[in-house]
Amino acid sequence: MKIFKSKTILAAICSTMLIALSFNTQAGDKFTLQTKWVTQAQFAGYYVALENGYYDDEGLDVTIKSGGPDIAPPQVMAGGGADILIEWMPAALASREKGLNLVNIAQPFKSTGMMLTCRKDSGISSPSDFADKTLGVWFYGNEYPFLSWMSKLDMATDGSAGGVTVLKQGWGIEPILQKQADCVSTMTYNEYWQVIDGGLSADELVVFPYDEQGVSTLEDGLYVLEENLSDPAFVDKAARFLRASMKGWEWASNNSDAAADIVLENDMSGAQTEKHQRRMMGEVNKLTANGGKLNVDDYQRTVDTLLGSDSDPVINAEPVGAWTHKVWDAAFGS
Repeated sequence: MKIFKSKTILAAICSTMLIALSFNTQAGDKFTLQTKWVTQAQFAGYYVALENGYYDDEGLDVTIKSGGPDIAPPQVMAGGGADILIEWMPAALASREKGLNLVNIAQPFKSTGMMLTCRKDSGISSPSDFADKTLGVWFYGNEYPFLSWMSKLDMATDGSAGGVTVLKQGWGIEPILQKQADCVSTMTYNEYWQVIDGGLSADELVVFPYDEQGVSTLEDGLYVLEENLSDPAFVDKAARFLRASMKGWEWASNNSDAAADIVLENDMSGAQTEKHQRRMMGEVNKLTANGGKLNVDDYQRTVDTLLGSDSDPVINAEPVGAWTHKVWDAAFGS
């Protein structure tokens, strides 16, 4: 009888330990990502990693917070609402110069998707034709590459003669459709196709990709707070996050339509469509084919572009400590 009781007690203890272990494994280490914009294929790699269990495999309990027109990712980070965020480098460097010590730990997007899309009937065929035209520009940090470009062209942005009139563009493309602007800001994977779907054909448009104008800057990098990098536990979590996320991006590249479908499943707004997200996924995959490690030359090109602005400076001095391979090396080895 005593032996039976001992075995019963031992079995109960083992069962309790297994339940506790299972709970801890399922719970994982909490880690929150703040995206730059609403749920869409621009962030497919992260949703794929979430859906396919790659974060779970790394012992992480990841929450993905969607952005939007009223959400500034650096402000979310400053308020403690995220462990890591997706931001364009110009905005991240500007935030760093203002006191929020953002550090780039990875760069999934190697190429810029930003363009200025113009109506041909506006008489614009080259950048020299921008003079005295109205150009739609995104703000909240997205205006920095544009300002550098106008500085390079020696065109004022205050609406004075020979310069350009800047229309503070919302998140739609109506200004070009309604002829309120001669050009609007677009991304290769998003707004350009909205213009097409809005009724203007490709033959009626002329596009100016930023990377062809010598003012391309890095977009959609992953940033953390500098002070967190001195915490080994945080670096370990961030490294695991990178491994899972890069696996998600690789899967998205090889399974484009399926990745877009995963994005749609995570779109709680119901605003996205299969046609648009699948098309976006195909275009995004053209920008992410670099493995995710920040190329220092690309970083320096971005900095040089921003420092090259004579007016409306994005940053005033060469940044120090704005990027690191510390987390990447912890994830994948140096």
